[in-house]
Amino acid sequence: MSATVSAALSASSAVADRLSGLFGGGRPGLLFSNIMEDEGKELVRGLRRRDPELLDRLIEQYQYRLFRYLVHLTGSRERAEDFFQETWIRVLERGHQYEGKWKFETWLFAIARNLVIDWQRRKKPASLDELMEPKEDAAPFEPEASSEESPLAQAIQQQEESAVKASLAKLPVIYREVLLLRFQEEMQLEEIAAVTSIPLSTVKSRLYRGLEGLRVTLQSGPAGRPDQAGGAA
Repeated sequence: MSATVSAALSASSAVADRLSGLFGGGRPGLLFSNIMEDEGKELVRGLRRRDPELLDRLIEQYQYRLFRYLVHLTGSRERAEDFFQETWIRVLERGHQYEGKWKFETWLFAIARNLVIDWQRRKKPASLDELMEPKEDAAPFEPEASSEESPLAQAIQQQEESAVKASLAKLPVIYREVLLLRFQEEMQLEEIAAVTSIPLSTVKSRLYRGLEGLRVTLQSGPAGRPDQAGGAA
């Protein structure tokens, strides 16, 4: 491996660590794998019989993440709310199709994404990238979070988050979506491939190019260009 490629990989890894630190969180360890497997089987049975209590629990568990994803996808809270409702209707109608091959969140996000794409195709022959460009005057969707950090620590963290989010917004949407699914939603690469309906190799390519584009944009500051990440994979 050349020194140039090695340096690029190292820099991209540093950006990945920065994203992981920003979005935080973590997945349960192998200790809970058996429990999760049993819950997965119960989930399949509950969806097939259209269990209303199960649906209520799922909405409560995933409503924030799903709505956040739809806001990123559409750039509009109003549209996101419409697709949010429609997604859960589809879950209720097509719950019998869920077989547990993928985690529920993967199946859920794929339904939401396909609804957005279908709407976009019916509305006008524009690219998904255009649909997903956020409006400059749109109010950002931010979760309310309590913190016991000092005002200085909070200010530094907010500055860091603002810089990363501003840089993410400058990336082409195909890279931004993969980065958000990987680091914000903490999905595995195979799960991202299932959500976006693209090959695993393409997910890896977009992830690498997105990280590299984000690194370049962060280094260039406010003047960074949105096309730094290069051509689409």
